[in-house]
Amino acid sequence: MKEKELLAVLRLQKSKAIGDILAKKLIANVGCAEDVFNEKPAFLQKINGIGANTLKHLFDKKNIHLAEEELKYIQNKKIEYTYFLENDYPKHLQNCIDSPILMFKDGNLDFSNRKIISIVGTRNISSYGRTFCNQLIDELATYDPIIVSGFAYGVDICAHKAAIQNKLQTIAVLAHGFEQIYPKIHKKYIHQVNEKGGFLTEFWSNENPLRENFLKRNRVVAGISEATIIIESASKGGSLVTADIANSYSRDVFAVPGRVTDVYSKGCNSLIKNNKAHLLSSASDLVKMLNWDLQEKSTPIQKELFVDLDENEQKIYDILKEQGALLIDIIALKSNIPNYQLSSILLQMELKGVLKPLPGKMFEIF
Repeated sequence: MKEKELLAVLRLQKSKAIGDILAKKLIANVGCAEDVFNEKPAFLQKINGIGANTLKHLFDKKNIHLAEEELKYIQNKKIEYTYFLENDYPKHLQNCIDSPILMFKDGNLDFSNRKIISIVGTRNISSYGRTFCNQLIDELATYDPIIVSGFAYGVDICAHKAAIQNKLQTIAVLAHGFEQIYPKIHKKYIHQVNEKGGFLTEFWSNENPLRENFLKRNRVVAGISEATIIIESASKGGSLVTADIANSYSRDVFAVPGRVTDVYSKGCNSLIKNNKAHLLSSASDLVKMLNWDLQEKSTPIQKELFVDLDENEQKIYDILKEQGALLIDIIALKSNIPNYQLSSILLQMELKGVLKPLPGKMFEIF
């Protein structure tokens, strides 16, 4: 990404009243982040969700200075980042409309592996939960999944350590910037995580681990993976929020059952009871549900198309062929075709037998 474009993306991130959804809407209507700040306010105000107060914050000159300072930090520290429209952005997360427009990364992250699972739970993990977590990851190791968690006490750090023990890539999603580490006692694990995995955050370098940041972090944990596993949870807590978010993304959620008298099994038991999570008793439950046990065809057959595609249809086909299944909003952004026009094009392509719709307003080619 060019320096001016990165600076504009940082300004969007820092603008109050501009969340990730609205930022993506602005980019979709204007073309790129840099052009957002070159566009006339009168045009921007015609975009749904953009009012006078939003424009006031968008063009706040203080954000220019703040963005320039953060850009210097990124350049001086050689911080890597991933933009939501670029190919190195996590594919599962790319299909979440409220995913961060920009995230910073450290370590040896590789998102090409589609077998990604998030493991979360209480900070007060019991011996039962720790044993289950370790055994689960040990049994899953043969499938070489990526293990995602939040680097917190309890279930989080247990999952990271089990992944390291099994030589699996593990990703720690932080609720703060890279100049902060929470909890500090986990600093000793940074090198091990970075060896075959790393850290991911949407927060600027000096951002503190505020309560609201943990809630924002949960959507990344839920969205980056194909399934979220709750090891142990009380009747209330961040793990249940993560489960709800994963369900809203049409992702599989698994919960480990426990005794009805155990405080930190009440959340999991409730998820299972209310059909918000699959019961997870062993690794085989997850493997079967996610179809990891199916043998891949040794010689994939390329389907030959006998249909004519117009310019827009071919553009969409090429994007889906390269990227895989995508959310309709992401297709609109990548193809630069407005949503109202895109819907009818996708329908025509479906009728031609070129693509098929998936749950959650996603599409993929046959």
